[in-house]
Amino acid sequence: MNAMPPTEAQDRPARLTVGVVGAGRVGPALAASLQLAGHRPVAVSGVSDASVRRAAELLPDVPLVTPAEVLARADLVLLTVPDDALADLVSGLAETGAVRPGQLLVHTSGRFGTAVLDPATRAGALPLALHPAMTFTGTSVDVQRLAGCSFGVTSPDELRMAAEALVIEMGGEPEWIAESARPLYHAALAIGANHLVTLVAQSMELLHDVGVQAPDRMLGPLLGAALDNALRSGDAALTGPVARGDAGTVAAHIAELRRHAPQSVAGYVAMARTTADRALDHGLLKPELAEDLLDVLADHGDGPGRAPGTPGTTGPHTSGPDPDTPGSGTPGPDTPGPDPDAPDAPDHGPEEGDR
Repeated sequence: MNAMPPTEAQDRPARLTVGVVGAGRVGPALAASLQLAGHRPVAVSGVSDASVRRAAELLPDVPLVTPAEVLARADLVLLTVPDDALADLVSGLAETGAVRPGQLLVHTSGRFGTAVLDPATRAGALPLALHPAMTFTGTSVDVQRLAGCSFGVTSPDELRMAAEALVIEMGGEPEWIAESARPLYHAALAIGANHLVTLVAQSMELLHDVGVQAPDRMLGPLLGAALDNALRSGDAALTGPVARGDAGTVAAHIAELRRHAPQSVAGYVAMARTTADRALDHGLLKPELAEDLLDVLADHGDGPGRAPGTPGTTGPHTSGPDPDTPGSGTPGPDTPGPDPDAPDAPDHGPEEGDR
């Protein structure tokens, strides 16, 4: 007897109709991924020319309509708008009666849990917060990258299985994040991803300034190895002059940066202080070497670093970005990035009103 051929996603009965409010880089990619899992995108809204083009590329033949019409047509609605616009959008949809009881309402903000959806929840919606910890380009490559991508998941307990199932259908890995932990979760991703982009771009600029023809080629193997080692070994992977306590080298770095790139000094000193603290805490930097190093950093910064052997939490001496401040973080990273229409311009942030 011949085996039955596998059923393609498009041949299966669609389990949910899907709508997207905000055709930025994130929403169309998630909807396209859900389509591959057998769901059926039926409506999308967007406000910019780039959004219209993006929706046409990733969700061909899906009509572009108003946000209210998206909710009227879809069982599952993806609210993929900037963080600062989300609360007002939800309130407006609820106040105008656009929200239907039993409708799944999903936002992708890293900063917020489900509380931001409370107006819609009171109207009968089922609230989910699904934040993909990935940068997005706004192209079809994002759908492929969702495979193995971790999602920060927050929902009412009774919807947790449904939320995690949606993530798995998109090829992702669900990670449960408590409602109260969302701002800190988002700040952690901002440190690891957004700030990394800034550091790498700054490094490439400096290398270009000293005559390196291909800074990206020079940094690629170095940064790849450093990232891999850090993910495997944490602080034990730390190398370089700060970890070794080479105060003279650090002083020379700061002097050269002051001369050629003064805008980089504050960031260098702040990261060197944090690195020294972590190296001390983990026994990588000898206290007797740390004293001279911290003196150098104190001379070039806003204040002294933590004295060797002083107990305290690792991290910078000055307060970091407020995790509740708009843009302080969606992997999401949520501040406007490079030109969204530029080739391969990665972003997980707003673009002309869309996420």
